[in-house]
Amino acid sequence: MRRQRVQSGTEWEEKVGYSRAVRVGNRVFVAGTTATDEDEVVDGDAYDQTKRAIENVERGLTEAGASLDDVVRTRLYVTDADDWELVGRAHEEAFGDVRPAATLVEVSRLVDPAMCVEVEVDAVVDEHGGE
Repeated sequence: MRRQRVQSGTEWEEKVGYSRAVRVGNRVFVAGTTATDEDEVVDGDAYDQTKRAIENVERGLTEAGASLDDVVRTRLYVTDADDWELVGRAHEEAFGDVRPAATLVEVSRLVDPAMCVEVEVDAVVDEHGGE
């Protein structure tokens, strides 16, 4: 099966050996994505960072021929589980009626101390126009 790789151009993809997103058939997997803008972490609280991370996820999905509407699973990694309401609000605003299966997990830290959330998604693209 053909594999389509989507790169965002960050230095980390080359250093670590990963792709922002990979599409195989009608499935799209988006790697853990943070609130970065041109390799700098966006200032803001967990809501702002989640919103930006999801926007970055959306770019990867689009390049792979998918959209937020195709997302069936999200994973949210946070450095403080008490931020769940802020993270949840940004998630709900982005996914609304899509309502993917979701997991939120507290981790001890992310790769940059300024990061407080990382988002990962799986999507299934309906290639035939029906459900």
